[in-house]
Amino acid sequence: MKGEAVMGMTIAEKILAAHAGADTATPGEYMWCKVDATSGHRLADLEALGVDRVWDPDKVYMVDDHQAPPPTIVAANKVKDLRRLIKKYDITNYFEYGRGGILHQVFAEHGMYAPGDLIAQCDSHSTSGGVFNACVTNANLDAVHVLAFGELWFRVPGSVRVMLNGILPAWCVGKDVILKVASELGTDYGLYKSVEYVGPVARQMSIAQRWTVSNMGVEVGAKFAIFEGDEKTDEFLAGRVNRPYKHVTADPDATYEAEYEFDLSDLTPMVARPGDPGNGVPVESVCPERVKVDQAFLGSCTNARLEDLEVAARILDGKKVHPDVRMLVSPSSQAVFGEALKAGYLETLLEAGALVEHSTCGPCYGGHLGVLGDGETCISSSNRNFQGRMGSPLADVWLASPATVAASAIAGEIVDPREYL
Repeated sequence: MKGEAVMGMTIAEKILAAHAGADTATPGEYMWCKVDATSGHRLADLEALGVDRVWDPDKVYMVDDHQAPPPTIVAANKVKDLRRLIKKYDITNYFEYGRGGILHQVFAEHGMYAPGDLIAQCDSHSTSGGVFNACVTNANLDAVHVLAFGELWFRVPGSVRVMLNGILPAWCVGKDVILKVASELGTDYGLYKSVEYVGPVARQMSIAQRWTVSNMGVEVGAKFAIFEGDEKTDEFLAGRVNRPYKHVTADPDATYEAEYEFDLSDLTPMVARPGDPGNGVPVESVCPERVKVDQAFLGSCTNARLEDLEVAARILDGKKVHPDVRMLVSPSSQAVFGEALKAGYLETLLEAGALVEHSTCGPCYGGHLGVLGDGETCISSSNRNFQGRMGSPLADVWLASPATVAASAIAGEIVDPREYL
């Protein structure tokens, strides 16, 4: 009503309101919003409906990552058809395997995300983009509409504020943070919510570490998983984003459905027991169990960035992967692969006995390049440890940081990485 005071808004509410052309956005309200970009994974469906154009070819990003290179004739034919569709719809941002990597890394490297953006794309881990102070979410079922019209309806989510206090101890990283938070709050604290991560530890973490937390936003049910923007955000985006942007912060009087606080000063390296990312426990509590591992996987859109490869190389330098363990390494993008190559990290990993694969979703997705057999155990830097996620439903997957993965690869069993640092 006229003269009525306008309540403060959260980050997500501000971004949604701006993209709906509205002054405010209220949780539960339905809004049609213009999006800034999308992914092209539903181009075949668009064609099947007889739509002969996309709303903006420059704002559609496409990467081939799940079965790349194709392991079957069926997969190869899908890639062949995708190339045809890319040309038909004049998509300018296409990153085929060998030229890209995993989409959540590649899209960021090529300027898809910027603070204040609203982006709907086709993958469950699209919450990754929230690391750049943006609202990024999966819209697989509505992707055809987004491709054709550049807009999407949203039910404004309630917001949850997670305050990360203290000083993150040495050798604890973003993966340890999110496994700790999920272990205490469960994997539904963000269910259809916008989760805002703030506080001293949020500011302390590198972009790569924050990226891990945003990436696993969907593992706690989040619609968006957002960090505030700062100089670290700007440093990563410099030279990648060529459009103006402004950091978006919540108003001091913004209303949250829930607020949680964690003091992480005493955090220790974490692992998630098989079956659920919320099964997090300190790794030191697992060590007495002498959990043998058959495979150690350092990769995925969660933890395969340059600093992840660097810490693994530091641990493995001058050592060997245990003879009973196969270690797979898959950098998050070809650009990261190249940087790690120049820095000598990949050479160190190779000399230690790791198999360095190209940039792909393969082992994490469970499609190829490292599936697990019956009764095998894998310790993985990825985001999901559901039964059957990486192959046999009779196999076990433990989630951990790159440091814990590398240390366990040496030991042949799950160990505390601090013993090797």
